[in-house]
Amino acid sequence: MHILRTPDRCFEGLKDYPFEPNYTQITTDDGSALRIHHLDEGAREGDLVLCLHGQPVWSYLYRKMVPYLTQSGLRVIAPDLPGYGKSDKPAAREDYSYERQVEWMGQWLEQNDFNNITFF
Repeated sequence: MHILRTPDRCFEGLKDYPFEPNYTQITTDDGSALRIHHLDEGAREGDLVLCLHGQPVWSYLYRKMVPYLTQSGLRVIAPDLPGYGKSDKPAAREDYSYERQVEWMGQWLEQNDFNNITFF
């Protein structure tokens, strides 16, 4: 699978998006390495809230909510689905399917060992 990566410089200076990037590398069904980005903000011992975006947005969608949630003691995880935001982008249109997104994000979730999640 041919995979593209948006250079970090393209995300510099985004308004209201001061968050440190976190990356997890998963392996696609053809053995390619796919890097998935996520925000991880707030107290590590706080209750975990997973903010998952839809199309055509990315974790930037939650930039104004994250500070309110973390100030209330929550830990906020907000990934960018593959193909969006700071995550890698498979180059071919046929690489994108609901089944693959579920598989990729399932791997991401398992590798990060997130538990007891409130899904938003």
